[in-house]
Amino acid sequence: MYEPFEAAAKLETHKQVTDERWIALERRLDQIETALERLERRLWLAVYGVVAFVLTRGVLTLMEMSQAV
Repeated sequence: MYEPFEAAAKLETHKQVTDERWIALERRLDQIETALERLERRLWLAVYGVVAFVLTRGVLTLMEMSQAV
């Protein structure tokens, strides 16, 4: 006698749970995306640091060579 109402209630509950899970998933994906952006900035900073070091060493080597001549 009450089965159609119970099924509707179960479907509504399932929809609410699914919506909450979706919201949590989106929030977690945003956190992961933010972490990846921070990691990318750190990697570029490391790359620029290495390039600066190599260029500095090259300039110092050229200066030493020009003083020796």
